[in-house]
Parts: sequence; C-alpha cells; structure tokens
Amino acid sequence: MTETSIPSAEPSLDEENLPTSAVDGEDEAEEKDTESTGKEKKAAGEGELFAQSEIAADYIEGLLDILDYDGDIDELVSGGRPVVEVVGGRLQNLVGQRGATLEALQELARLAVFRQTGAPSRLLLDVGGYRATRRKELAAVAKNAVEKVKEHGEPVRLEPMSAFERKCVHDVVNAMSGVESESEGVEPNRRIIVRPAD
Repeated sequence: MTETSIPSAEPSLDEENLPTSAVDGEDEAEEKDTESTGKEKKAAGEGELFAQSEIAADYIEGLLDILDYDGDIDELVSGGRPVVEVVGGRLQNLVGQRGATLEALQELARLAVFRQTGAPSRLLLDVGGYRATRRKELAAVAKNAVEKVKEHGEPVRLEPMSAFERKCVHDVVNAMSGVESESEGVEPNRRIIVRPAD
C-alpha cells in the first residue's frame, strides 16, 4: 500500500517564519489597492509574476492529484498580480461555504510561492469561476447600499466579508459619486460601512 502526502507549502508553519501576509492575511493590502496613499510600490516584473503563478499552479495541481479531482489549470498575470484559475466539474468542495476553502487554498498556494521565492505573493486563486460570479453579486450589494445611503442619508453597514469581498465592494463604491466606504472591525467580523461622502 502506498502512502500519499499533501505537498508541503512550507517546511514549518511557525508564525515567525511566515511572511506578514500569511500571518495577518492580506486584508489591508487587498483593500489598500483601492485606497491610494500616494506611495508607489515597486511592481514585480511580468515575468516574475508569471513565475509565481506557475509555482502556485504546480502546487495546486499536486493537491488535485492527491484529492483525485480533475481540473484544467491556467496560469496568468492579470491586474499586476499572478493568477491561477482551476476549471472543471465537481470542484465545489474546493470553494467551500462562501469561498472559505478557496481562501485557505489561496493562502497555501501563496506559501508555496514564498517557500520557493522568499518573497510574499499577491497571488489570486480562482476555482470554477467562483470569484467572477461573487464579484457580480457583490457589485449588486454595493449598488444597493449606495442607493440606500443616497436615499436616506444614513450610513449602511454590510455583513462581515473576506478581504477579497471587501475589495470588490470598495471598488464599486469608490467609482460612484457622493458616497465613500471604509472597513471596520477585526477578522472574521470585519465589515464595510458605506456613508455619504464628506
């Protein structure tokens, strides 16, 4: 009988050895993408970003093999960040409830990249088009909140969301006039407040 093991993303899951994004999540980095601070970050070259997506794709492919899941894996660079997309049937278990499993897999893939490159990654993992579908749902939620704020002039508090979900909402709200958004609270109960702009 052969023994299989899950591919190792990091030799030690000691918090001292992990990049900041692995310990604290990428909450602030995800959201700050929409809140310009005037400081330009040194952007990684496209080749370097694509190499990160290849490392992550290899890691995810190893997991799919162990789990005996079939899926096509695409590596690309989009919006200045490495992206890995997994497409196929029977993948819902890799997404989990409200994307919780997907977020965990994304963090493991980021750790795999960190292990090989020594640098934190802003890798985005998507399974079965979940993120694209969720973006559309969140755009509707954000527009609804904006309408309520404009109609009543009172702030609207949204339900707790992941960093990815909050960024989607911030993007929609920031594109509209007369309103602004900010996050409050701590994980896992961090949420967005949409309010009239000052």
